[in-house]
Amino acid sequence: MDDNQQRKDFSSIESDSQLSADEETLLDQLGITGAARRKFLGQSMAALLGTFAFHLLAKEEALATLAAAPDAVFAQTPGVENAVKVLLKINGSAQRLEVDSRTALLDALRETLGLTGTKKGCDQGQCGACTVIVDGRRVLSCLTLAASCEGKEVTTIEGIADGDNLHPMQAAFIKHDGFQCGYCTPGQICSAVALLQEAKNGEASHVTNNLRTIAQNVALSDEEIRERMSGNICRCGAYPGIVAAIREVQSGRETAQAWHFATDEEIAVALNEEGKADAIV
Repeated sequence: MDDNQQRKDFSSIESDSQLSADEETLLDQLGITGAARRKFLGQSMAALLGTFAFHLLAKEEALATLAAAPDAVFAQTPGVENAVKVLLKINGSAQRLEVDSRTALLDALRETLGLTGTKKGCDQGQCGACTVIVDGRRVLSCLTLAASCEGKEVTTIEGIADGDNLHPMQAAFIKHDGFQCGYCTPGQICSAVALLQEAKNGEASHVTNNLRTIAQNVALSDEEIRERMSGNICRCGAYPGIVAAIREVQSGRETAQAWHFATDEEIAVALNEEGKADAIV
C-alpha cells in the first residue's frame, strides 16, 4: 500500500458522515452507535496512524542504507559565524571552545559542553537561575559572553561538590528543604557559595548598617542574606529554607531541621482525622 492510499484510508474514517452505506450498516448490526461508534473510529484511526508511522520509518531506514551516487552533491555544513576560540577552565578542567563571538556563557555551557545543571530561566538576567561563579565572583551566565571568560575559571553546579561529597551548602539546602521544584536551585547554591566569600572579604550590601567598621567576615543576619540573595528568584517560595541553609553554613552553628518525613503512624493519624472530618461534613 502506498502512502497516498494510506492517507486516503485515514481520512475516510475521520467522521461518521464519511462512512459508506455498507459500513454504516455493519456498525449498526454490531451495535456500535453514538459515543461507542466515535470511540471505535478513534481507536481504528490510532491503529492505522501507528502502522503508517512504522511504514515511513522502515522506508527512511531503507533509504539511509543506500550508497550515495559518485556524482552526488551535498550542501556544506555551515560553520560557526563570527567564530572565536576561547580557553576556559570549567570546574577544574581546561576546555578549548570555538564559538560565535555573540554566544552567551550559558549557551556555551549547556549546548556546547553539555553542562545542563545551569538553568535557562528568563534569559534576561532577572531570575538568577543561570548563576555561575567566574573567578570567585557570581555572574549571570545568560548576560555574560563566553568570549569574555577567556582564561578564567568557571564553576558551575556540577563542580560545587567534591566528588561524592556534597558541598556544605548543598547539604544544608537538603537539610533545611531549601528547594521544591529544584529548577532555581543550581543558581541559588552557586550564588550562596559566592555570597559566603563576599562576606568573608568584608564586602558590604545595601542593608549593611555601618560601612566604616567593616573589615572582614561580615556577620550575615537574615536581612543581609535576603538582600544579598535578592537576585535569585524561587517561584516555589522556598526562601525560609534557603535563608536557614545559608545562615547555618556561614555561622558554623548547626540548627535544628525544621521538617521531617512523615512516619507511618503520623500518616495513619492524618488519614484517620481526615476521615472524621469527612464524616462530620
